[in-house]
Amino acid sequence: MLYEHKDECCLADESELLTVPDGWKEPQFTKDDNPRGLLEESSFATLFPKYREAYLKECWPLVQKALGEIFINATLDLIEGSITVNTTKKTFDPYAIIRARDLIKLLARSVPFEQARAKAAVRILQDDMACDIIKIGSLVRNRERFVKRRQRLIGPKGSTLKALELLTNCYVLVQGNTVSALGPYSGLKEVRKVVLDTMKNIHPIYNIKTLMIKRELANDPDLCTQSWERFLPNFRHKSLSKRQQPKKKKVKKEYTPFPPAQPESKVDRELASGEFFLRESEKKRRKLNEIKVKQAEALSRKQEERKKAFIPPKEKPAVKKTKKAPAVDKLDIQAIKDKVKKAKNKKLGAPPQKPAVPPVDGKKKKKSKS
Repeated sequence: MLYEHKDECCLADESELLTVPDGWKEPQFTKDDNPRGLLEESSFATLFPKYREAYLKECWPLVQKALGEIFINATLDLIEGSITVNTTKKTFDPYAIIRARDLIKLLARSVPFEQARAKAAVRILQDDMACDIIKIGSLVRNRERFVKRRQRLIGPKGSTLKALELLTNCYVLVQGNTVSALGPYSGLKEVRKVVLDTMKNIHPIYNIKTLMIKRELANDPDLCTQSWERFLPNFRHKSLSKRQQPKKKKVKKEYTPFPPAQPESKVDRELASGEFFLRESEKKRRKLNEIKVKQAEALSRKQEERKKAFIPPKEKPAVKKTKKAPAVDKLDIQAIKDKVKKAKNKKLGAPPQKPAVPPVDGKKKKKSKS
């Protein structure tokens, strides 16, 4: 009994350890966690295009201030067109240089440092934020097709991109041959899937509809532990090729590295049958016998063909033709008699006679008089 009780306690402790309590957040990394700092200096650099030079000049003091809070040094080189970030002796967070690298990458890819109400690029310095720069330039060969699909991702007046941002809690910017995304890890995964599917000619509205259904299902506590496949839509990709297919398709033979076998020569055939070892006289006798057999077969065939002309054809059995009895018309004799009577009574040019009125009884006449 004691062992069973101990096992139940162990299982309960494990379940408590595996479940994350509601509202729990990972504690922030502070200087107390790493009081001695870093041993080596790390640095990252990135290039930026010429048209970003004016904006970076304007917002550079704000960038230095934001990076100074985590003890990261940043330098802007306008001659070479590059931004460099490096750690200092006061830097205590080892991951701070990675966040600073992501920040300068986003600034080079035209992500604004400060957006309306919420800071866009500075959010990368937070612990629960990450970024993803998706390269889409090499996914579609045709330039016109690439521009159409990129515009499809943005949508009319940016509506598709705005819907994607609301569903994934990410900031998404389409610029040139890249798509920059900034937000939580789960949202970045969905953004990458939608962007790559759009470049593969799958409309983003299908993925947005799936995300909306998933968002509604996540709010239901009963369905959190169940599979959502029966609720999600299954969109089939219809690939209709306009190319005409040939009526007869040639089936390719299986490739074999070995060449085909050589045909047997006359000597090989004689060796196989044993004729090679016979004398010349025997060979001649055999050939004559073969010729005689062939001649006899040909003669019998010709005789059979000649005999065919003398074979009478098969006669068809005689069938007696039966004469059909003439159809007796059923005459209505009474109708003919009536017609003749009417013709006799009718005089030429006289008006048609009125039918005779039947006589009325005497009682009825008296009543009518009175």
